[in-house]
Amino acid sequence: MEAYAARLAPYALAILRIVAALLFLEHGTSRLLGFPSPLPTPALFGMYWFAGAIELAGGALLVVGLFTRASAFIMSGEMAFAYFISHAPNGFFPILNRGDAAILYCFVFLYISAAGAGAFSLDTWWRSRFAGGREAATSLAAG
Repeated sequence: MEAYAARLAPYALAILRIVAALLFLEHGTSRLLGFPSPLPTPALFGMYWFAGAIELAGGALLVVGLFTRASAFIMSGEMAFAYFISHAPNGFFPILNRGDAAILYCFVFLYISAAGAGAFSLDTWWRSRFAGGREAATSLAAG
């Protein structure tokens, strides 16, 4: 059972990365492009504009698995910043200050920044293409 789970781990990581990135990307498109949920357009180069830019660019990079570790680390930091700036002042408990999603995103992205992209990523493809073929792709599938 352990061997089977270990063999599936890179694919589970890829699913986590892609789903979290798509959900995060949705926040960026809503904030900057008004789709699918029209949010007020933030002031250019303001705090919410930078948050939207990180959500849009970081989400897109994470979906395809490009610059995964750096993107996920920046996105994790954004979510930590968002929690302490926007949610924590409204109360201690995350369920009351509506910060539970920010905390979850923060730690999911922190995990991805440590674990790598997993399978189905441009990072893995790029490394396998330039690091010596199929053996490198197999060993790098986990990150």
